[in-house]
Amino acid sequence: MEQSFDLSPELAKQARYEAFLPRLAALIEGIDDEVAVLANTAAALREAFGFFWVGFYRAEGGDLRLGPFQGTVACYRIRKGRGVCGTAFAEGRSIVAPDVELFPGHIACSSLSRSEIVVPLFSTGSDRTVRGVLDIDSDRPAAFDETDRCWLERIAALISETIY
Repeated sequence: MEQSFDLSPELAKQARYEAFLPRLAALIEGIDDEVAVLANTAAALREAFGFFWVGFYRAEGGDLRLGPFQGTVACYRIRKGRGVCGTAFAEGRSIVAPDVELFPGHIACSSLSRSEIVVPLFSTGSDRTVRGVLDIDSDRPAAFDETDRCWLERIAALISETIY
């Protein structure tokens, strides 16, 4: 099933997310393959929003391991509690870093990254274990805000419901 995620750049951010979410839901509906869902979601987010880097890190043991992504080469492993991704993993909460250079323990996978948002993916059910994180970087400072956080948390919840 071919699905276009090329959204008009003239649309306001909120409207772009509103258009994106049902398209993503249709794309991943009934798919239980974690890698396939994460790969297509990364590609769809990059196509729809033009993010500099978008991808997933999956929880393995006490670390995060690189999963499907779109963008420049990335770090293979991130320790729990280190950098934006590792902190979101350890604390089980979304983090918006307007200036990655000011974030304690920032990991410079790309020197071009200026701001970042990381949203955890949780297992469904009563345990709510962090299964991984959605990581999005921008080459511009302060590129992410509460609108991004709110909608990316919805996207992460949809992914989690589908594959976990």
